[in-house]
Order: sequence, then structure tokens, then C-alpha cells
Amino acid sequence: MEDQKPKNSLFQMRLPIFLALAVICGIFIGAAISKKGTEQNVAGNYLRFAEILGRIQEDYVDTVNVDELVDYSINQMLEKLDPHTSYIPVKDRQMADAHLEGDFEGIGIEFNIIKDTIYVVTPISGGPSEKAGLMAGDKIIKVDSIQMAGNGVTSADVFKRLRGKKGTKVILTVKRKSSSKLLTYTIIRDKIPTYSIDAAYMIDKTTGYIKISRFGDKTYNEFLAALADLKSQGLQRLMIDLKDNGGGYLDRATNIADQLIPGNKMIVYTDGKGTKYDQEIRASIVGAFESGPVVVLINEGSASASEILSGAIQDNDRGLIVGRRSFGKGLVQIPINLTDGSELRLTISRYYTPSGRSIQKPYDKEDVSAYDSDLLSRYEHGEFFHADSIHFNDSLKFKTSKGRTVYGGGGIMPDIFVGRDTSEYTKYLMELFNQNVIREYTLNYYQNNKASLSAMSFEDYFKSFTVTDAMLKDLIDLATKTGVKYNEAQFKRSKDFIKNNIKAYIARSAWGNKGFYQIYNLKDEIYNKGLSSFKEAEKISE
Repeated sequence: MEDQKPKNSLFQMRLPIFLALAVICGIFIGAAISKKGTEQNVAGNYLRFAEILGRIQEDYVDTVNVDELVDYSINQMLEKLDPHTSYIPVKDRQMADAHLEGDFEGIGIEFNIIKDTIYVVTPISGGPSEKAGLMAGDKIIKVDSIQMAGNGVTSADVFKRLRGKKGTKVILTVKRKSSSKLLTYTIIRDKIPTYSIDAAYMIDKTTGYIKISRFGDKTYNEFLAALADLKSQGLQRLMIDLKDNGGGYLDRATNIADQLIPGNKMIVYTDGKGTKYDQEIRASIVGAFESGPVVVLINEGSASASEILSGAIQDNDRGLIVGRRSFGKGLVQIPINLTDGSELRLTISRYYTPSGRSIQKPYDKEDVSAYDSDLLSRYEHGEFFHADSIHFNDSLKFKTSKGRTVYGGGGIMPDIFVGRDTSEYTKYLMELFNQNVIREYTLNYYQNNKASLSAMSFEDYFKSFTVTDAMLKDLIDLATKTGVKYNEAQFKRSKDFIKNNIKAYIARSAWGNKGFYQIYNLKDEIYNKGLSSFKEAEKISE
């Protein structure tokens, strides 16, 4: 029987991707061999790769997905470079970019997935969902005609279904506790602003707090606005919270540093192959808060741009770093758009703090898993609990501008170490978090008590609202129904922490993240240590 072949095979349609791949191969292979004084035949490598793919498509015994093979081969190749060079297929671009975008188009909700169900945490103020009447605690059962509850729904599924072009329509089927019937809402998508500063408020008459969750498109402008607002309220001491901030745009972090660091002092510099990507970034403007004590909070989740900002503050003796050693991501990537709409994020240089420290922690190109499990290794070795579990190489000793000793070798080691406080952490508490019981309870509580909560100010709530024993009993009952077995001894040990979380999450539904952090931070050990460290921070920056 004569083989029947399509006029345009999948391989032929993917030819532009192969060509892009060949260029990438040429960059890596050609650069390496050129050092030996020999020429690299880029076209030859491309043809070899393309020939193998072509034979697989035409002759392999089973049907294969060539797209998946190409994606896999790219990822395997990049693993031989470093932990942060990455390839993002077209289908993942939106998710990958979403957390850094200044805004997006969609329906405008904050959501949480609890037991395979999408819960509305809060409609974004002024957004289409709020205008349509969606409420905190609503459960989204269907999007258009597609069942969403109980189907193993993921955050990616939610983004895919709810985001879309401005002006397009989406129909939501919603379950609301106060209604015996399912409710239907037709929502017209619109442009939704997103914020990377979760909270900014005055802790006391002179101390301001700014929580930066990431360094996104509008972070710098948000920071300037928050700083101006705090200054108008009497700001004299500033706490910047970078805990669990995984980074983002370099220039947003350096611009914020420039608002805090005076003169022409170094903020960060980069060093790459040759001089093409070498860069020095220095303070260059008269900043809005160049005097007055600064405390920066970091932990093991603080990475990249967060480390650049905290490293610049520390090396220039502008403030005090409080918390735990940061993640250690000091490799610089540039985004390269490929012909099919996918993206290569290619490492082109390394970050160095003003004293000369490399932020990047060590990695083994042959053992990616060890790098991925680094935080677990730190935990198992006791680093999250005791500063003396961290050992630095004396050859990586550096000095700040005033002669204080700091260490390189990966991440930013804080000036004041704060170990995790495990006194209230129990297995029962972890189960409550793992099963999202506290979040589910507080969403239901807010929905059932919305009228009384709306009638009070946040200040009254902060001072007078008490989580009662009856509320705790309801939480325990919900946990039991969810499958979390009650343990009285562990509950008593975790009781104060649970009460604080309940109060904080109810505040989040009623007053947003600003209300949440003002309560949640009261039980945060790094926050409390930072708050008691301002006198030392003032001495450093004098």
C-alpha cells in the first residue's frame, strides 16, 4: 500500500521552531568551541537535529507528538546551563507573565481553590465582578457551560476561563450560602489593575510599613505613592517587608533603592561574558527617604530583585536586614521571543552587591534536583531555626561601606537572624492549613456577618473584635467534617495562632490586604523582631 502523506507535515509546520532551536544551539555550542579557536557549523547541527525529528515523525513505530518532543529536548538542553535559564511554551506564556503585568483583562476577583472548588476571596474594588454583584465567599460552580467544581480545577484553569479580552462576556454559575438556588451572573470583562504592594500603613505615630509582594510593572510607582502617604502621616522610620518576594523587574528594585540610598553609591553591578551585558547601577537622584532608620525583612523566599534591594541597603549601611538567609538567585535573564510565540529566558550575567558579593548560591549543572531541593536541605540542617547552622567560607568575606563583615556564597545573610518559632506549630494546625479549613471558615463567617462587619470601622474591629470560643467550636466542627481529626492538646498549643489567623482573614474579606497584614503581622516573629530593631538600624545609618 502506498504511504499517504500530508502536503504539509507537522514537522514542516514546526520548521521555524527548529530553526530557532538551531540558533540557540549555535549560541551555546559555537561560543564554547570558539574559545578553542575552531569554527562551529551551526547549520550542520540544525540539520542533524532536524533529520532525527523528521525520521521520528515519518518512521517511528508509534504516533508521537513532535511538539512535545521539541519542548522536551529544549528543556533538557537548558538544564545543562544553569537553574534559571528556561524555555516557556506558548501555552504557558500568559501564566508566566501574569504576576509581573501591571494590569490584565478579566472579571476582577481574588480567588482561592478549596476542595476542588473556586472560592471568591474578594471582588477587586471597582472591577466588573464587584459591579455585577459577586461577593466574598461565593463558590463558582460553572464558567459558561463548563463545570468547574469537583473537577480537579487548578489556578491555570481559572486564568484560562476567567481572563479574556475587554468587552467579552462570561457567564458564572455561583453557589451562595444565603441562597438555596444557584445564582447566575453575566459579567463583561474589563481591564483590571493589579498591585504588587499588598499593604502600606503606619504601625505607630512614626513607623511606617510597606509590604512588597513582587517587583512588577507598576511597583515603583506604587512604592512612591505609598511612601508619600506614609510621610504625610508622620513617617520617620520605615520597615520594608520583602519576605517571600520572589523578585521581578531589576529596575523597579534599583529605583526603590535609589529612593533610600543617598549620593552616587553603588546599588548593584552585573558581570557577563565579555562586556556586552556588564552594567553598574548607582544612586543618581535625591530620594524621598534618604535619612531615617530603615529595616528590611527577608526570608528564604526572598529572591532576585529582593536580594538586590536588601543587598544594596546592607552593603551601603543604609539600614538593617532582619530575618533569615534569602534564596540566592543572582543570575540575570533576558527574555527572547521565539518565532512561534514561545520564549527563552537566557542567563546573560550575574548580580553582585556593592561590596562584591555574588548573590547566586552554588549549583551543580549535573544535579538539578539538588538545587531544587536546597530549601528543604536548609530546613533539614536546621538553618531555619539556628544561625549557627549556617557556615560561610572565609574566602567569601566582604566588608560594607563602614567595615561591617558580610559574606558571599549565596543569598543575603541578615544582620539579625530570626529563627522560626515552632512553639505554636502543631500537626493539627498544619492540617487546618493544608485542608484550607481556616480560609473556608472565615469566608463563610464574613458572608454570614457582612452587615455587622460593614457597620464598623477597621480601627474598631482591630481593637474590639474577639474570636470567641463559639467561633472556635464552629471551626473545629468544620475541620472534623473535612477530615481533620481533633487533637485537644495540639489545638490548645496552637489556639492563639489560630485565633489571630481567623481575625486576620475575616479582615481581609472586609478591608483587603491592608487590614489582613495589620493583624496577621502581630504573630510574625520576623516582623516583631524588626520592629524592636530600629534603634540599631539608626546607629548603622548614622
